[in-house]
Amino acid sequence: MITSMSNAQVKELQALLQKAKARREKDAYVVEGIKMCTEAPAPFVERIFISESLYGNDTVNALLDKAPFEVLQDDIFLKVSDTKTPQGIMCIVKRKHYNRESLLNKKNPFIIVLEDIQDPGNMGTILRTAEGAGVSGIMMSKNTVDIYNPKTIRSTMGSIFRMSVVSEENLADGIMYLQSNNIKVYAAHLKGDKYYDEFSYNQGTAFLIGNEGNGLKKETADMADTYLKIPMEGQVESLNAAVSASVLMYEVVRQRRRN
Repeated sequence: MITSMSNAQVKELQALLQKAKARREKDAYVVEGIKMCTEAPAPFVERIFISESLYGNDTVNALLDKAPFEVLQDDIFLKVSDTKTPQGIMCIVKRKHYNRESLLNKKNPFIIVLEDIQDPGNMGTILRTAEGAGVSGIMMSKNTVDIYNPKTIRSTMGSIFRMSVVSEENLADGIMYLQSNNIKVYAAHLKGDKYYDEFSYNQGTAFLIGNEGNGLKKETADMADTYLKIPMEGQVESLNAAVSASVLMYEVVRQRRRN
C-alpha cells in the first residue's frame, strides 16, 4: 500500500491530473470513478489506483484485471483526487491518436470544427453530444482547451474513449482538407442571413464553432462555404458554444433520420 504523497507514482498521478504539459509528455491522462474506469478500453489502461477502503469490492475487482494496480491509503487517495467525493478508483490511460482520414470514416461525414474553445465543461459537453448525434469526428485548433483536462473528461461521460478528435496546428489547412473531400463547411455566425434549418445537411457537413467570448476569427469564418444563424429572441445575441453546437448537431440528426 502506498502511504506517502512523496511516492514517485503518486507524484506522477498528480502531475497528470494537474498539468497539460505532463499529459503531453507522458502521452497519457487520468480518469476517475467506476464508470469511467469500466469504459476505458483495456489495451489503453496503463495502471489502476484504488483506495484501501474500496480494495476487495466485488464491483471493482473485475476492473483490476485490466492493468497493474496500486492500493493507496485512503487519505492519500483523497488528497490526489480531482473530485470532491472520490469513488476510490483512478486509471492512467494512454492517449489515442487520430488523423484527418479518421474523420471521413462514414458515408456523408459529419464533423464539428472548434476554434479556440476554452471552457473544459463546454468541450466535454460538445464531445458527449457529438457522440450522441453520430458525429464522425471533431477537428479543433491547437489553442483549444486540453481535451484531457479532468473536468473535460468528466463532462464527456465516457465519450472521450470513442470520439475521433484531431488537433490542427493550422486550422485553415484542416478546413481546406475537409472542403477538398466534398465536405460543405458552415459557419455559425451572427452575420448569417439564413437560419440553420433552411439548409440540407444530407451531404458531407462540417460546422465551425468559435470561441465562447469572441466567436470565430474573421479569417476562419471567411473560409466557410456559407454562414448560418440560430434564431434569437429578446436581447440575447448568442448562445453558449456547447448549446449552439448541440442545436446544429441535432438538426442534422433530424434531417438524416427522415432519409
